[in-house]
Parts: sequence; C-alpha cells; structure tokens
Amino acid sequence: MNPLILIPARMAATRLPDKPLADIGGKPMIVRAYEQAALSGLPVAVAAGDRDIVAAIEAIGGVAVLTDPDLPSGSDRIRAALEVLDPDGRHDAIINLQGDMPFADPGLATACAALLHGEPACDIATLIAPEADASDRTNPDVVKAVVALSDGQHHGRALYFTRSTLFGDAPVWRHIGLYGYRRAALERFCAATPSPLERREKLEQLRALEMGLQIWAAVIAEAPLSVDNPDDLAAARALAGGHEGIGIRD
Repeated sequence: MNPLILIPARMAATRLPDKPLADIGGKPMIVRAYEQAALSGLPVAVAAGDRDIVAAIEAIGGVAVLTDPDLPSGSDRIRAALEVLDPDGRHDAIINLQGDMPFADPGLATACAALLHGEPACDIATLIAPEADASDRTNPDVVKAVVALSDGQHHGRALYFTRSTLFGDAPVWRHIGLYGYRRAALERFCAATPSPLERREKLEQLRALEMGLQIWAAVIAEAPLSVDNPDDLAAARALAGGHEGIGIRD
C-alpha cells in the first residue's frame, strides 16, 4: 500500500481556543504533531481550516493545505485536502492523525497502515488501549470500543463504539481516535449523511458501521496524551523536552 498521513486541524475549539497554535515547549502543538508523524517515514500533510495553521507548518518546511473552515468534521477536511494533494489517487491508504496529540508515537500511524495491509476485510483501521482506571468505565467522555478480541490477540473487528457504561465488571477498551482508511472507504464515508446512531452517540465512526464498512482495531499499550482542555495543555507542557513515545504491543 502507499499510505499518506493527513492531520486535520482548525482554530475553532470551544474548550481551548486557538488550540493548534498553543505553545508547548517553544513549538506550536500542530508543529509537534506534524514532526512526530514525520518520524514514521510516511509522507505527512496538514489539512488546515485556517491560514495561521498553514503558516506554522510551512515555517518548518512542512506541507499544509487550506480547506474550508466550515467543513463539518476532520474526515471531511482530510478528504478535501486529499483532492488537492493527490488528485490522481496514488495514495490508497489515508491515515487520519489528530493534531491535538503532540507526543503520539509515530508507530501509531504505521500500526494503522499495517492493519489495512494485513486484513483484506478491513475498510477502516483504528486503535484501542486498556482503560486507564476503573472510572473510565462510567465516563461518557471516554469512548469505549466493543471489539471481537480473544485472549492473546492484538487486533480484531470492532462491533460497536459507545459513551455508555458497558455491562459487567470486566475492563474496557478505550478507543483512540486515529483512523486509517482505504481510499474508497473514505470516499464512501464522506459521501454519506450522518446516521441515526452517529447522531445519538455523537460518534462518527458509527456511521461507518451502519453503512456496513468493517472497522478493525489494533491494541496499543497506552493511550497517548490528547490535549482537550487547559489541564491537558499544562500536562503537555510539563512533558515537553523529554518525553517518550507510546509503544505498540508486540
């Protein structure tokens, strides 16, 4: 396969305004996310909703595409950027990384690409991690993945995603919002309207499941830090300058 990493980013964030340009150890957050992604060895670009984001990436010699700021989702943003960057369809796998994960291990992108390559039935690849603590089970902000996964397996087919508390006292899998799309699946997904379950749970991956697309999930050891609010930003600044990436399970 010929993967391309695209990082959607826009300035409009209610809990943390101007989040992509937030300073973390002397670098804008989106620059850190870009540089981490580039360590994977795969080509990388930012699908930006604002000119200031484009300027920040171009200042380090990176690639960024300005997209309509009113696009409804990150998936729509990467599709718009893809039409500019690769109109001839050379890249058949698109890895959607998040710009608010400034320390995400570059192996996360390659894990998604490997899952697309190794599982012919997989339309969309994603990642899951063990719960951080028992409070994750009842926290609606923690998206839980229900995955067909036997003991000892490190990837399996995702059956559902939910914000609700799952029945039983067993640990849960946290969903990590990174995706790898086969190009045709991305085109189908973005062409479809939001589905009933997607609107109910406010989780766009449920649209893919309702469409009959198969989502497969690979297990990683620990969820990377995601910067969603001022406390997360403070934690990211504390990590800057000497962090270690999150590893992939063998």
